[in-house]
Amino acid sequence: MSASNPSLSLEAAPTTAVRRGGFRFNPKWLLHLTLFLLAIVWLVPTVGLLITSFRPREAIAASGWWTAFTPMNFTMENYTQVMEAQGMGEAFLNSFMITIPSTLLPLVIASLAAYAFAWLKFWSSDIIFLVLMALLVVPIQTALIPALQIVNGISPGLASAGFDPKIVSFIRIWIVHTAFGLPFAIYLLRNFFASIPRELLESSRIDGAGDFTIFLRMIIPLSVPALASLAIFQFMWVWNDLLMALVFMNNPETQPVTVRIQAMLGTYASEWDIMSAAAFISMIVPLMVFFALQRYFVVGLTAGAVK
Repeated sequence: MSASNPSLSLEAAPTTAVRRGGFRFNPKWLLHLTLFLLAIVWLVPTVGLLITSFRPREAIAASGWWTAFTPMNFTMENYTQVMEAQGMGEAFLNSFMITIPSTLLPLVIASLAAYAFAWLKFWSSDIIFLVLMALLVVPIQTALIPALQIVNGISPGLASAGFDPKIVSFIRIWIVHTAFGLPFAIYLLRNFFASIPRELLESSRIDGAGDFTIFLRMIIPLSVPALASLAIFQFMWVWNDLLMALVFMNNPETQPVTVRIQAMLGTYASEWDIMSAAAFISMIVPLMVFFALQRYFVVGLTAGAVK
């Protein structure tokens, strides 16, 4: 058979040799192993905090969290004491009152501005966009005093207009978080909007659609991944913020979870049962938001990177 068809024999022999005796390195298993180990390293402290938050104080002092199942001894008293006696329940609601508007306002404003920078040609648009990008490198700490002076100047006008002091305190922090979150939001959305094919917009204009109609009915539905990833960033940044809340919130009744936990450290620093329950309450909401929107996260960050 080899004599009648030598080419078949010559082609088949090297393939068989490589398949039987050769070794071809596949880096996928190493990558998967590395990612698995990193996930374990990040997950173990969270699991330990969760288990500790349900253990009695005596059990925490006697043994580590990894011995909690031999025997099992769990209680809900830690969470009850934190939510009721320590005022964490009110601070939890305050965090939502701060975070939800401080996430929606930058999304709305940045999406409108990003559409203008991506598809509308106006005088000095590139210069204005470069100035906005330059604001990304400005440390927040350097702008705290000017921002505080601005919101302090706005507050008396809001109070004289009849706004409740708690609402005034919330408005102050909404303005600050929106202002500091806009440069990155505009940058991310502008890159994503610019990656949308121009032919789609031109065909809509031929059909008689205006810019606002195109923005609502075409750009927004196509940009759900980018908007979701931006919402994750902004939500986590605002929810976990401590500095802004300490500087700009002048009403103790509107303090968020982060400020409440910081205040508890002075009194309950050695009581691990209370502090672990308070810490897990503060991190459970960002975890839920991230896992709910994680399928949009990578897509939204990378879709506008390469056009």
